[in-house]
Amino acid sequence: MGWNSWDCFGTNVTEEEVKNNADFIAKNLKQFGWEYVVVDLGWYGPEIDNHNYKTENIPQLIDEYGRLIPDPIRFPSSVNGAGFKPLANYIHSLGLKFGIHIMRGIPVQAVQQKSKIKGTNVTADQISYNRERCPWFNSLRTLDFSKTETQAYYDSIFELYASWGVDYIKADDINAWSEVHRSSGSPTGEGSPYRIDDVEAMAKAIDKSGRDIVFSISPGGPETTIINHLRNHTNLWRISADFWDEWGSLKMQMDRCAIWAPFIKEGHWPDADMLPLGDLPRGESGGINRVSNFTNDEQVTVMTLWSMFRSPLMFGGNLPNTADFTIGLITNEEVLEVNQNSWNNRLLKASDEEKIWIAENEKGIYFALFNISDVEREITMDFADVNCNNEVVVRDLWKKENLGNYTKSFTEKVAPHGAKMYLISK
Repeated sequence: MGWNSWDCFGTNVTEEEVKNNADFIAKNLKQFGWEYVVVDLGWYGPEIDNHNYKTENIPQLIDEYGRLIPDPIRFPSSVNGAGFKPLANYIHSLGLKFGIHIMRGIPVQAVQQKSKIKGTNVTADQISYNRERCPWFNSLRTLDFSKTETQAYYDSIFELYASWGVDYIKADDINAWSEVHRSSGSPTGEGSPYRIDDVEAMAKAIDKSGRDIVFSISPGGPETTIINHLRNHTNLWRISADFWDEWGSLKMQMDRCAIWAPFIKEGHWPDADMLPLGDLPRGESGGINRVSNFTNDEQVTVMTLWSMFRSPLMFGGNLPNTADFTIGLITNEEVLEVNQNSWNNRLLKASDEEKIWIAENEKGIYFALFNISDVEREITMDFADVNCNNEVVVRDLWKKENLGNYTKSFTEKVAPHGAKMYLISK
């Protein structure tokens, strides 16, 4: 549970903006379990912005070993070789944890300058090649894992991150989700190359770093057939390309969550992506000084689905400017408990108009009603479907109130694109 800078600030978030969001979390969200503060793509590029970051070989700052370092203009505390350590120290002083986004591969500047790889006698150009580039951030080169020294590069950058105090790594371009798969609506991204060597090398480097670092991979689409590799090497993995605030995207995410639900495991999570909610002033989606396109009902649906699916929760909006309604959604402790402490999470029933999800914990059985039609609908939960044959108490989790005793079934009206969430207890 945490915050990521991408949805609201894109490639050019500043240190002040990161601190403002961290301060908000510490004051308003920490008590509900929110703790990670993650700086996304572009922290090493003085000229990177949301319009040019796909430009080939964009300028990036590196140290003597070819490792990316923060831009001191946007991150003033990083001057004189301090890196992200001062910012991480600030985040830690709030009782929170600090994370950064990285890309697969090695910076083109390191290759061009033939930077020495720390701990070896080889240079960056000797362990990389100019093929299989990231299609949307074309400023790194692919590492050649046929060379035994290549592991040393990832070892060196994770050693650096550990020295900065990094607690969370979001590694990108690990599964090269193509524009073909974006447009085809493929639920799991079949056919996209999964970067096995990079994943294994990063996981080894994290272990060698001596620091407890959460390992998240992106941009999504790994197939369920590689579940053991995902679990053995990562803590969370995206199940889609970037998720944005569009109803059509949310409907597709419901299908993906249903596919991945059987593979939920403590410590190893299918990730439905960040929550594009609240204030989105200049995110990569092109929005300028806007708020989320999701209606209030759709925001409830997002949080209900992410909670029933037990997805990691990374808030994407600029928290200090986010409306009270949305803050209320992410601080509902009864809903968050489902996200943090439930099991047997799964889709129970589905049609073109509605879906019903269920989950369990020691308090009872959770169920969620989703109306995916454009009109209000009555949706019925049959208790026999979860082996409840006696009278039960139904509690509305969003309203945090008991609704009364019921037998056999429960029926409720649900707004178009809306969702409701309940607990059945005896």
